[in-house]
Amino acid sequence: MKGLPSDTDAYRLVDSTDYTVDVFKSVAVLSLYRPYSSKDERTLSAEVATKSGCTSVYLKRRPRQAHGVASQTPEQVAPPAPVVGEPVESVEVKEGGARFQIRPGNGLSVGLYLDARDARAWVRGHSRGLKVLNLFSYTCGFGISALLGGATRAVNIDLSRKVLDWGEANTALNGFTPDRRDFISGDCFDWLARFAKKNEQFDLVVLDPPSFSNANGKRFRAETDYGELVTALSPVLAKGGTLLACCNLETLGASPLERLAIAGLGGRAKKLAAFGASAVDFTQPPAFKAVALKV
Repeated sequence: MKGLPSDTDAYRLVDSTDYTVDVFKSVAVLSLYRPYSSKDERTLSAEVATKSGCTSVYLKRRPRQAHGVASQTPEQVAPPAPVVGEPVESVEVKEGGARFQIRPGNGLSVGLYLDARDARAWVRGHSRGLKVLNLFSYTCGFGISALLGGATRAVNIDLSRKVLDWGEANTALNGFTPDRRDFISGDCFDWLARFAKKNEQFDLVVLDPPSFSNANGKRFRAETDYGELVTALSPVLAKGGTLLACCNLETLGASPLERLAIAGLGGRAKKLAAFGASAVDFTQPPAFKAVALKV
């Protein structure tokens, strides 16, 4: 697609209110944001295959009114088999030369959030010589971007060992030897307290929490708890360090996110940059937003 970073074969082909199409090399992922009949799903999937040139099309049902989804199984929401073409267990894609493993049949999340591309590129361009902490790391896209940018270390934390193992595989895919000590399975609040107790600090902290979470009996809601999370990480952010605060909640705008993050840092922060989803392939108002703040 014209305007994409060089050496990139993962992008959004269609970005509409009713459905989106993400292309991962030879695989397309069709996400539906309103109910479709089975016939219409098949017809649209066939059109996606033709338009994208992809050999397999996977379907994800993501209606914005979620009351009808609660009774459905994960397999109904995100069928593990493609609607069009042969099954693909994994496909390797490139984003500006960085390599990531995509698993198209892996539920709603296939391994890489395309709307954070510009934020990952910023991390890659601002990590040389830095020690980086990647919170709620998922498959470690930000951590890998930091290493590719010359970071001395990138520590990734997520509750799920499964996605951290995936992140280790991605790290190796990019030519680095993963160190299990840098892929920590656990609660981010708990680990921030541990780091603070040991006076361990980081030059760049990437914060990309889920919009909502109720893990291990702890509730987190970005609209109300984001500032508290930033306050919890502030002791591990080195003097003169940078926070990249990210959020994917549609109802939390860029300006409120910036205010919450600055307040969490005690008001002592300078805005360096702000990001949404790339305008190259995202046309709808972006749910993802990020702001880089220097203490």
